[in-house]
Amino acid sequence: MTETEKLEDIFRRHGCTDSRWIEPQAIVVSQWVRMKCQYGCPHYGHIASCPPNTPTVEECRRFFDEYRTAVVFHFQKTAPEPDVRRAWSAKTNVRLSNLERDVFLAGYPKAFMLFMDSCHLCAECVPSRADCKEAKLSRPSPEGMAVDVFGTVRPLGYPIAVLTDPSQEMNRYALLMVE
Repeated sequence: MTETEKLEDIFRRHGCTDSRWIEPQAIVVSQWVRMKCQYGCPHYGHIASCPPNTPTVEECRRFFDEYRTAVVFHFQKTAPEPDVRRAWSAKTNVRLSNLERDVFLAGYPKAFMLFMDSCHLCAECVPSRADCKEAKLSRPSPEGMAVDVFGTVRPLGYPIAVLTDPSQEMNRYALLMVE
C-alpha cells in the first residue's frame, strides 16, 4: 500500500470520501480574506480560533510554504436552520480533529487540519486562545488562515458560490496539511 493509499484509507474511515490532493503553493492566501473577517464576520474577535487569534496573513503564507502536500475535503449540506448548521459543523469538525490525530499517529508529525467552518466544538466560545476550553482540539478555518477558498477550490473543479438564502445547499471545505 502506498503512502497516499494509507492516508486515503484513514480519510475514508472518518467518513471523508470527497477529497483532492493539492500542492500547498496552489492554496491562495490573500489579504482581502482577512479584511472580510475583520469587517463583516460576526465571529471576529469572539472565537478563540478566528482572527485576530490567528497568525498574520504573511505568517499564514509562511505556514503553507512549510508543507509539501495538502488535502482539500469537500462537504455538502442543506440546513436552513442555524442550530442545525451549527450542530453539523461541530460534528464534522470533531470528525476532522480525529482524522488529523490519526494521520499524526500514522507517522505524519506535521499534520494540521483547518476546519471547514468556525470551530463550534463548544456550545459557547471564548474570545481568547488562552481561555479556550478545547485548545488541544480547536483549529482555525481556512478563511481564518487567510485562505481564499473560492480561488483555491475552483481550479480543482469543486462547486462554490455565494449563498443568498439559508435554504441553499452549502459547499464547505477543510484543508489538511500533511508532511
